[in-house]
Order: sequence, then C-alpha cells, then structure tokens
Amino acid sequence: MAETPSSEKSKKLDIVNRALIFIEKVGNKLPDPITLFFYLSVAVIVVSAIANLANLSALNPTSKETIEAVSLLTPDGIRKIVTKTVSNFVNFPPLGTVLVAMLGVGVAESTGLISALLRQVVLIAPAKFITPVIVFCGVMSNIASDAGYVVLTPLAALIFLAYKRHPIAGLAAGFAGVSGGFSANLLVSSMDPLLAGITESSAQLINPEYTVNPTVNYYFMAASTLVITLVGWYITEKIVEPRLGEYNGQINSEEMEELTIAEQKGLRWAGYSLLAFIGFLLILVLPPEGILRDPETLTIIPSPLFQGIVPIIMLGFIIPGIAYGKGAGTIQSDKDIAQGMTQAMNIMSYYIVLSFFAAQFIAYFSWTNLGIILAINGANFLKATGFTGLPLLISFIIVSGLINLFFASASSKWTMIAPIFVPMLMLVGYSPEFTQMAYRIGDSTTNIITPLMGYFPIIVAFAQRYDKNAGIGTLIATMLPYSLAFLLSWSALFIFWFIFGIPIGPGATIRL
Repeated sequence: MAETPSSEKSKKLDIVNRALIFIEKVGNKLPDPITLFFYLSVAVIVVSAIANLANLSALNPTSKETIEAVSLLTPDGIRKIVTKTVSNFVNFPPLGTVLVAMLGVGVAESTGLISALLRQVVLIAPAKFITPVIVFCGVMSNIASDAGYVVLTPLAALIFLAYKRHPIAGLAAGFAGVSGGFSANLLVSSMDPLLAGITESSAQLINPEYTVNPTVNYYFMAASTLVITLVGWYITEKIVEPRLGEYNGQINSEEMEELTIAEQKGLRWAGYSLLAFIGFLLILVLPPEGILRDPETLTIIPSPLFQGIVPIIMLGFIIPGIAYGKGAGTIQSDKDIAQGMTQAMNIMSYYIVLSFFAAQFIAYFSWTNLGIILAINGANFLKATGFTGLPLLISFIIVSGLINLFFASASSKWTMIAPIFVPMLMLVGYSPEFTQMAYRIGDSTTNIITPLMGYFPIIVAFAQRYDKNAGIGTLIATMLPYSLAFLLSWSALFIFWFIFGIPIGPGATIRL
C-alpha cells in the first residue's frame, strides 16, 4: 500500500527530531558550560603551541604581512595570561551590555510592570500572531546593535509562558530573529556603515575611486526581513515547539485575569513616563545639531544615540518601572528600586561566572591568531576551487558561515576576507556591494549555533531559568533548524535576486 503524503511528512519530521535529540544528547554530555570554557581555554593554549611549532600561518591580504600562529606556552604567553586575566573579564563586551540592561529590567520586573504589561498584551493580542511578531521584533532589534540579545530574548520567553506555551520556544524565536537574522532590517543599522567602510577599502585595491555607501544592501535586506520572519515563524511552530512539548517547569505563567484598577493606573503612568522619556530623546536627536548626533558628521547613524543605546534602554525600563510602581502602589521607597536591581543581579550570578571563563577563552583564541588564520586560509581555499558564477557565490556564503563558527565578529572577519573576495569578484564582474551582501547571509545564519558568539552564554543562562538541565547541546539542537532554514531560504532569495538582476540597494547593482 502506498504511503500517504502525510505519513511521509511524519517520517521526515521524525528523522529530523531524532537527529536533533542526538545532537542535544551529545552536546549536553559535555561538561557544564563554565567547565567547558575552562577546558577550551586550556585546549587553545596547547593547540597554539602545536600550531606555532608547525609554522601555521597565513598572508594578510591587506598588509601583505605573514600572520603566524602565536604560542601561549612561552614566557611571554604565560605572562600575558596572568596579567590580562582581570582585564579580559572586565572588558568582555557582552558582560557590561547584559548587566547594565538587566538593571533596568530588574526594576521593571520587581515593580510588576512587565507582569502587568504581558498580561495586558495576552488579553488583547491575537495568539496566532505572537510568534511572527517576536521574530520580526528580533530582526528589527539589530538597529540597536546587541540590545536585542539581553532585552528581547528573555521577554520572548516570558510572553510564550504567558500564553501557556513553552518559554524556551519563545526564547528560541527571539534569539533566531535577533542573531540569525542579524543583517536583515527595514532600517539602516549601525552594521551597515561599518561593513560598507571595509568593503570600500577593499574595492579601492582595484579602483582607487570606488565608494560604497551604507545603504547599498537596503532593498535586499528589507526583503530579507519578511523572509526571516516567515521562516522563523514556521520553524518555531512546526519543528521547535512540537519537539519541546508541553512546559511543566517550576515557573508558572501569570494568570490571565483582568488588570486591577491599581495596575491599570500603573500602566497609564508608565506609558506617560515612557512618552516623556522618548520626547526628551527626540529633543536631543532631531535638531540638526542635536546633542546625541555625531558631533562631526551630525548623522544619527552612527551617533552617540546608538553608541549609548544600552544605558538608554536601561533608563527606558527604569523610568516606566518606577512610574508604574508609584501608580500601582508597589514602590514605597527608594529601597524597593534598589532591591529590584539587586534581584536582577542575583539572577545573573551564573552568567557572571560563565562570562569570566568565556572571556578568557575568547581572548586566548584571539591572541593565538588561530581565528584569523582559519578565516584567511578558508577564503584562499574557496578562491582556489576555480568556481565561477552562482556556484562560487553560494560557496562563498557557505564558507562565510563556516568561518563564523570559529571567528564570530562580523566586522573583524570581513576585514580579513574582504580584501580577498571583493577584488576577486570585481575582476569577474560582480560589484563589491553584491559581495558584501553574500557575506552577510553566511555571517548571520550560523550565529545562533556557535558557542564562540559572545552572547551565546547568556542565552544558555536564560534557558536554564526554565530548564536547569539546559546546556550548550540543548541550545544548539534547538537553534539548528533555524540556522539551516535561514541559510537555505536566504540563499534562495539571493539566487532569485541574482537571476532577475534586481537592484540590491539605492544605486547598487549586482554587476559592475
């Protein structure tokens, strides 16, 4: 008897589920993330010595200097490890971002603002559209650089919990939008001018007069926002959430009762205070010479507004949180505000310890030059394959994604490989803007499955709030369907754009 389409689909989903279970089990058999980063740090020290003895190196395409693997098992290396331990931790980029933002979130949560707001949202919002809204907000959050990691992802988990859905599915949907769709946006983000500057410098190796403006990928990235939202919606509800099953954890969802008069008053006060805060920011930004514009170029992107987005977000939680507390009667004195901040830091204690070891590992990996050497050699390998046309471009996307597993900084990685690929593709007729667009696809789609991405540990810590057994394997297995689906769908959109020769941004075309 022939199998029905539904039974074939069920078999395929079962195979996918078994594969993800295997990945999760293998990943979670690894030690605790804190211990794992300690072991990885030790491994990097040993590997650096072996790589140095083997004379592992790569030629920097920009400076034409040879980059050699640096051993940390030398007197200088050991001294550097000892003297830089504290600064590695203190200067770990995600640490300050997370803790400062969480101070504000702590106040909003302790006063009851977040709880009341979520209940109000659940009472009025159509449940079937919550998932795409979360993914879309995640994609759009990169306008505020990295703030989405520490604000949207935990809120997404709480929203799913409020709808009596699995909070880790909400966390995954938010993380997928924030990180997997990092390059997509309906607006120009802070990443656009940063990458454009690197692309321009690389293009000028061929044409000294060539210029690249920050909006050159806008049309494609705006369309990508819709694609990522739809694909993220599908993966969450058809693969991730069914696999996670029903949530039976210890954290209960808020009861969906109507808000009390005091809570409604608190929300009104919070809304008024937030509008006043936004109005104040607009006064500092909108005038042509506004204080929060760039003092030299007078631009908004980039500007102090976005460079200081984390403390601004902190105030965006603290001010409405206090206003809500006063209106609802949940704040009696300044001690209640301080207590809310303290509770937030208590929740983050595991992440603080994890950050210490993650910071050492990432610093060691950077000092050894292993990541840069891998990036350059990977690019050279692709160049040597002899591929042309779409096979070359798709291979470039895949190699960019693989390199991203080991060298997560988008701008640093592009600095290393742009001087190879931008001139190479210019010589066969493709514009630097188009090469940059291809790079951004590969760079974004594997963010969500690499522990080397700076914010990966904080997402693990957020997940452990709902499942104490959640580890690196849990997160990788949960996020892998998003990563593969984003890579395939984004590449398909890229191919569509290529075949029909659609402009990729204002004044930017695929071919020179």
